[in-house]
Amino acid sequence: MQEQVDAAGTSGDAPETVLAGLRAVHASGRTRTLEWRRRQLRGLERLLVERETEIAAALEADLGRPAFDAWFGDIVSTQGEIAHALRHLRSWMRPRRRGLPLVQLPGSARIQYEPLGVVLVIGPWNYPVYLSLGPLVAALAAGNCAVVKPSELAPATSALLARLLPRYVDPEAVVVVEGDGAVTQELLAQGFDHALFTGGTEIGRKIMAGAAATLTPVTLELGGKSPVVVAPDADLGVVARRVAWVKLMNSGQTCIAPDYVLVDRSVRDDLVRELRTAFEELGAERRDGLPIVNERQLDRLVAGLVATSGEVVMGGGADRARTTLEPTIVLEPGADESLMREEIFGPVLPVVSYGSVEEAVARVNAGDKPLALYVFSASRRWAEDVVAAVPAGGAVINHVAMHCLVPSLPFGGVGASGMGAYHGEWGFQALSHRKSVLVKPMRPDLRILYPPYDAKARALLRRLL
Repeated sequence: MQEQVDAAGTSGDAPETVLAGLRAVHASGRTRTLEWRRRQLRGLERLLVERETEIAAALEADLGRPAFDAWFGDIVSTQGEIAHALRHLRSWMRPRRRGLPLVQLPGSARIQYEPLGVVLVIGPWNYPVYLSLGPLVAALAAGNCAVVKPSELAPATSALLARLLPRYVDPEAVVVVEGDGAVTQELLAQGFDHALFTGGTEIGRKIMAGAAATLTPVTLELGGKSPVVVAPDADLGVVARRVAWVKLMNSGQTCIAPDYVLVDRSVRDDLVRELRTAFEELGAERRDGLPIVNERQLDRLVAGLVATSGEVVMGGGADRARTTLEPTIVLEPGADESLMREEIFGPVLPVVSYGSVEEAVARVNAGDKPLALYVFSASRRWAEDVVAAVPAGGAVINHVAMHCLVPSLPFGGVGASGMGAYHGEWGFQALSHRKSVLVKPMRPDLRILYPPYDAKARALLRRLL
């Protein structure tokens, strides 16, 4: 049983040695079978069930996250990806026939899916299990070997993955390499068949630059300022609860967390009142402040609050000794200040009013394309018009962030919020090569196709082709 294998799948070896070993495993062909892929996915499934307590403890050590939040944010979401892949993997792997133009008959055409080879998964610190194992699900479903490089900013979870993964998946095909950004760049310099990175936009640029030297294709799941656009006819109590719920989750350190709210001027004060109530009720267990991952991130958030021209109508208190920040609402901050230019990635929610939907759309589109767009309205048409007018990686009408939990939808950014997409079949396809195959019979073998071409042959070929 794979869970009894020694931890040979963690490595302190040189990156070139790690990659050479994985390429040898892939060349053996054993990762290509449906059975092997299913065994790996079921192994990940067992890991999440059997080691839930250890996973939760590591997440609490790294992020101060309670056990239920660890299950909700990292475990059940990963289980959903695995279950979906197991259910559909056979059909994803099946070759897909394509039609032929008349001039290509007789014959047949198909697309068949092949593993890319060896994939590098670079995980983030904010959801270090889900956002490391989710991409690994796609890599294994596609029949690849993989290096998993967890974030050094979540050291307990990184060590846990290094210790446990080799016991549940093929330790010769999946290797965990721990380390900092320099280790990531050393890995990229070796040349993988694909690299999938989840993290901030600035680091994403460095990942892409590092991958460019070896022409390694990349999927970049980045972030950005995901807006919430609220119509005057929206149910403000529902809006407030759903926005506050996700904004408080993991202390707002979520790439698809609502970054700021744009609300019709006529209902702004009513929404702020509902938001304050929702923050107080949903954050009741952490009235002393929400944990921030480190002092540098806390200092960045506090600096944004100190510099704002907006009114802090709730929260704002920070405790540097405990690295916590109170849930905070800032009313009408300036468009040019850091709270409105940079991704917040913390429990700070700016609320800005607009006079018309055109003004709201223009304000969103004046910045980088967001990873997610959230629109609340009783009018489906109003909401759909906003979704159509704002380029974004994904969109949700009348809720927040839930699209991430739908494995049949591609998840990814656009522009500065990322490139490429994964989840479900989209992850399988992103980490597979779609090989085009055309099959022709030996006969007939029409002489007219071959030179030399007389006038009649040229005329006929022009008509046929």
